[in-house]
Amino acid sequence: MTQHHTLQTKLVHAGRNPRYTQGAVNSVIQRASSLVFSSVAEKKNATRNRAKQALFYGRRGTLTHFALQDAMCELENGAGCYLYPCGAAAVSNAILAFVEQGDHILMSGSAYEPSQEFCNVILKKLGVETTFYDPMLSETAFAGLITPQTKVLFLESPSSLTMEVPDIPMLVRTARAINPDMVIMIDNTWSGGVLFPALKFGIDISIQAGTKYLVGHSDAMIGTAVSNARCWDQLREHSYLMGQMVDADTAYLAARGLRTLAVRLQQHQESALRVAQWLAERPEVKAVYHPALPSCPGHYAFERDFLGSSGLFSFELCKTLSEAELAAFLDHFELFTMAYSWGGFESLILANQPNEIARIRPAVARQVSGTLIRVHIGLEAVDDLIADLANGLARIDWQSFA
Repeated sequence: MTQHHTLQTKLVHAGRNPRYTQGAVNSVIQRASSLVFSSVAEKKNATRNRAKQALFYGRRGTLTHFALQDAMCELENGAGCYLYPCGAAAVSNAILAFVEQGDHILMSGSAYEPSQEFCNVILKKLGVETTFYDPMLSETAFAGLITPQTKVLFLESPSSLTMEVPDIPMLVRTARAINPDMVIMIDNTWSGGVLFPALKFGIDISIQAGTKYLVGHSDAMIGTAVSNARCWDQLREHSYLMGQMVDADTAYLAARGLRTLAVRLQQHQESALRVAQWLAERPEVKAVYHPALPSCPGHYAFERDFLGSSGLFSFELCKTLSEAELAAFLDHFELFTMAYSWGGFESLILANQPNEIARIRPAVARQVSGTLIRVHIGLEAVDDLIADLANGLARIDWQSFA
């Protein structure tokens, strides 16, 4: 497929090579462990090209996997895409592919909590040192964290929970100037991999929990890592040696989800912005952390670097809710459901108290003082969602705060 098409068109057609669809609209679901060879010559050819989408063995992939990998490479401008059973597996295995004992990595201090815990538990045990950095550091302060042993820079934008948008071009430029060989990777889940073209900004590997926006229906788990040519061979072979793979049915669901990603993201964006703007006017709300709002830290970088916004954001209440108040607030929504994850068609809500935020992100200077509410705005009618939130705010006793 040519590269000049718009995103919407690419999402519909990417990865639909006739080899993968075999006369159908969607790619075939090829469930296989053993892939048979009709001759010794065919087996030799498959062995020689096993890293180049030859049908070799189920763990190397089937036509179903190849279709999704091709689509992801086209969408994120990569040389290769590895598939993992979940987003956390994509993060951990991408890092493991490029570090060894005695190395040092820089990890965003506001990254997804399991990503930080992987560093604190697994990498520490392996003798790899981690420095958690404030993503909003100045160029000089950030440069001072890089050592000769720094092998990986891990970014996330926007930040988990409080949604800061780092100056990614500055961070990449600074890291490259000090160590051109450093591997730079990003958790790019919030953008669905398409609202922030990571590899065009000099990032080596763009990682997603495809569980979220790629699948889009909260019914499958998958992780993706799209790599440039420089890092692809090492990422692929190390991930293969770690036994990482995903089943054909899940790969199919992710590929199918791509076809509606553009229209879903557009609706998530429009509805989330309306809800965020409504919350910003509420007296019970201290701050709204949505990258598209001028009040959000790093909004200038969002405006410059992103092609749009998605459905996930947070807002801070004017006070810290008691446990009873928090239960009264969260337990009685009609449309918002409490659940981990996000990116599906349904609206979700979770809360974090200030002490929980401080524990998760001790390296970050800016903290919150009120209860932080994270919402994912789904595909329901936005007026219904606003009414549900208004009822929730009304369940809180604001007189005691006043």
